[in-house]
Amino acid sequence: MTSSKAKSSKHPLARLLQYGDKYQVTIWQAAICSILNKLFDLAPPAIIGAAVDVVVKQEDSIVASFGITDIFGQLVVLSVLSAIIWGLESVFEYALTRLWRNLAQDVQHDIRLNAYAHVQDLELAYFEEHSTGALLSVLNDDINQLERFLDVGANEIIHVLTTVLIVGGSFFILTPDIAWMAIIPIPIIVWGSVAFQKWLAPRYAQVREKVSALNSRLANNLSGITTIKSFTTEAYEIERLSKDSHAYRQSNQKAIALSAAFIPLIRLVILAGFTAILLYGGVQAASGALAVGTYSVLVFLTQRLLWPLTRLGQTFDLYQRAMASITRVMDLLDTPIAIHPGDQSLPLATIKGEVNFNNITFAYSQRQPVIKNLSLHIPAGQTIAIVGATGSGKSTLVKLLLRLYEIKSGKITLDGQHIKDIVLWDLRRAIGLVSQDVFLFHGTVRENISYGSPDASIGQIIEAAKAAEADRFIRELPEGYDTIVGERGQKLSGGQKQRIAVARAILKDPPILILDEATSAVDNETEAAIARSLEKITQNRTTIAIAHRLSTIRHSDCIYVMDYGQLIEQGTHEELLALGGVYAGLWHVQTGSRQGRQLIG
Repeated sequence: MTSSKAKSSKHPLARLLQYGDKYQVTIWQAAICSILNKLFDLAPPAIIGAAVDVVVKQEDSIVASFGITDIFGQLVVLSVLSAIIWGLESVFEYALTRLWRNLAQDVQHDIRLNAYAHVQDLELAYFEEHSTGALLSVLNDDINQLERFLDVGANEIIHVLTTVLIVGGSFFILTPDIAWMAIIPIPIIVWGSVAFQKWLAPRYAQVREKVSALNSRLANNLSGITTIKSFTTEAYEIERLSKDSHAYRQSNQKAIALSAAFIPLIRLVILAGFTAILLYGGVQAASGALAVGTYSVLVFLTQRLLWPLTRLGQTFDLYQRAMASITRVMDLLDTPIAIHPGDQSLPLATIKGEVNFNNITFAYSQRQPVIKNLSLHIPAGQTIAIVGATGSGKSTLVKLLLRLYEIKSGKITLDGQHIKDIVLWDLRRAIGLVSQDVFLFHGTVRENISYGSPDASIGQIIEAAKAAEADRFIRELPEGYDTIVGERGQKLSGGQKQRIAVARAILKDPPILILDEATSAVDNETEAAIARSLEKITQNRTTIAIAHRLSTIRHSDCIYVMDYGQLIEQGTHEELLALGGVYAGLWHVQTGSRQGRQLIG
């Protein structure tokens, strides 16, 4: 398998073409239509030359050699031929436009979906090191830049190459002795284009980096708009955004300053070739050494040959922007997926829910271990609780069980099967998570409850909401279950969001339920409501409850106390109180008992 480093060393265009193998037929069709369109576009100068030849030589013209001696008849033939040529040019113009634009849409659609699917498969550590705005820039702006190039740039390049080959060949056939005058500017223009491309490449790479930083700032600020308003930092944020926007503008201005100079310089080179043909060819025609019709064709073809080369600047500008974007998109696609997807299926109906953490150790990137040689047995169908101070590693255990991160050493098993071997989809389908940081998608209440269970009926959704004690408040909403909750559920209170999250887990009906601080941000009444619903749904399933509020987990089958990544106490609520250790101290503080007051004092 080719390494990411080896892939990234390839030219961006080669990487794109390799990626677009399935579009080869469409690419060839579009390229052929572009070539034919340009061939018919180049034909009118030949018709004009033939018409001049008819007017000057009359019965001795080129058209007359085909047996049509009448001048009017010759001109009619040329007129009909012109109509056919213009008609075919229009037909192929329509065909190439549709083909290239549809190809651009198909490619950018597939690349965006593949890139997003790849991003979803990356481990959480990747998202901790990369901003959301930067990823959005790649998935949106960079892929759109590729679309713009395929829309216009690819066709322009083919047109230029066709023009050079056809017109250059015509020159050598008609006037081999003066053809070099029209041809010699071409290598100069091409060399200049390549040189400009090399100079522009780092500038456009910088442009893409700056727009990525700008998008990151915007995405971050929009997500934190409540914090911005509450701290009255609007002016401060505008100033920071202004700096990022100014940096983007400056990087673009540097690229524009160079790319804008291309066409004026190329025009000077074109002028030299056109003037040489105009003067030398005119002298040859006046002396009779060159036919007037041929001279007319040469003058027109010189203009048709050299003038389109001025568009090379715009084409290379599009090309270079696209190459910078392709590099970023392909580098994202080449990012290795650290978490193996697993290859052993685990049917949901067969899962009992026995979980074992066997001597596991884990550390986040470039940090000290958060979990150290921890072993924990969770019997199937039991409810266990994990408590401890913030940063003790409680939530990390949940992430490791879900394989959001990979453990450094040790082994985690589900029903005796190593979770690394279980198909990742099967593993996560077996686990329901109710997190303290509830995320609701922009959509209706119904859609958020059925998220992860898209085939659920409205009756099943309502039953899940009733079990989570959410049905009552949902029906009081303006549109009931069809009420839009807003982005991240911002139209709902914290307790309402928590209950919808519980309903979502109930509807999923997993063999293993994880409650990660599920009542940490709610009032006492809401906590009581959630506790009642949890008491029902934890029956006959393995439940792992992580909590700061000890009252919510006092009836667990076993309670584990964590400190600095290790288990320091375990037992039932009563056993831990009798032990008089860390748990007992926390309980007394939270209940306001005499012992707790003494600890605080």
